[in-house]
Amino acid sequence: MNRVAVVGSGGSGKSYVARELGRLLGAPVTHLDAVYYDDEWNPLPPEKFEAAQRELVAAPRWVIDGNYNSSLHVRLKACDTVVMTDVPTGVALWGIFSRQLRHGAGQHTSGVYNRIHWGVITYVATYRRRMRPKVLAKTDELAAGKPVVFLTSRAETRRWLEQVASGRCPAGGQG
Repeated sequence: MNRVAVVGSGGSGKSYVARELGRLLGAPVTHLDAVYYDDEWNPLPPEKFEAAQRELVAAPRWVIDGNYNSSLHVRLKACDTVVMTDVPTGVALWGIFSRQLRHGAGQHTSGVYNRIHWGVITYVATYRRRMRPKVLAKTDELAAGKPVVFLTSRAETRRWLEQVASGRCPAGGQG
């Protein structure tokens, strides 16, 4: 695993997985929220956001977390492994609220980006029904033949990361 795209719902643990994988693999980690939003939560124009990602994926090693379906193709074509944090909706909703309680609102250097509003809650609540099928279809199309790891619980995520750390996990394979 040298180029890993981490995708999944908000609150599903993408940033945690990305930070841990980056540490274990010795690869730089990019949280796409940090690229997309400035300090005032203003989004980068789509063409600049995609260009920034093209620069990131040109590197030989990286872990990038974030969905951003409109530019997902950039990461899926360039990655060698896809990790999908595929937790149930209730777990993801608890994730966004518990993150807010732990870290507070705003952007933090640890890769935590908290901005809870009705749109975020709706996105997380409907992710499995609306967005997940789109992400899976793009993954099937653009990352065909590449390992895709589905992490369906916090416990499974910890076990998989332990396997990666111990070298017992096949390159990108599910633990």
